[in-house]
Amino acid sequence: MLILAFDTATDRATSALVGDGEVLGERVSRAATLLEDVDALLRQAGAHAGDVEALAVGTGPGSFTGTRIGLAVARGLGLGLGLQAAGVSTLDALAEGATGALPVIDAKRREIFVPGPRVLAPAELAPAPGTVCVGDGAVRWREVLEEAGAVVPPDDDERHLPRARFHASLARDFGPTELLEPIYVRVPDAQEVAAR
Repeated sequence: MLILAFDTATDRATSALVGDGEVLGERVSRAATLLEDVDALLRQAGAHAGDVEALAVGTGPGSFTGTRIGLAVARGLGLGLGLQAAGVSTLDALAEGATGALPVIDAKRREIFVPGPRVLAPAELAPAPGTVCVGDGAVRWREVLEEAGAVVPPDDDERHLPRARFHASLARDFGPTELLEPIYVRVPDAQEVAAR
């Protein structure tokens, strides 16, 4: 099965084309260039959009806008190409790429997203001593997490990226793209401002 996978929930968007479990191409960029990345992946693999059989899409938690961009692209591709999709947690993809590590995503507002999923202040995490923490939240809050006993790999370590190849390997229960739902752990900023 030829799967196009992507995740735009963090500051660095990832995308991959995976055919029968083999990574045919992979890119790291920004959510704003996702469609360019998809085109480049297809050209690199000598494939056409019509060859794609399914989508694996990161559903967060992460940036509200970034996550919505990924879901909008998935819905557009699903409608235009008649594709089904499976949503994959960005936290799960991070964990898949770093066996035994604790995925930590920067939630902005001086908070992090961790499995549960839940949002909390970095100082509230309290990992077991020696726990390896990966993700952009681990990089941003390195000092706080290391003071708590965690181990954070160097900033440029591969394990900090929610690689789309892992979304493809974790994808299950493919269905209509319009049924994909983002993982929101807190209300969007706009709703919070409107409630004031």
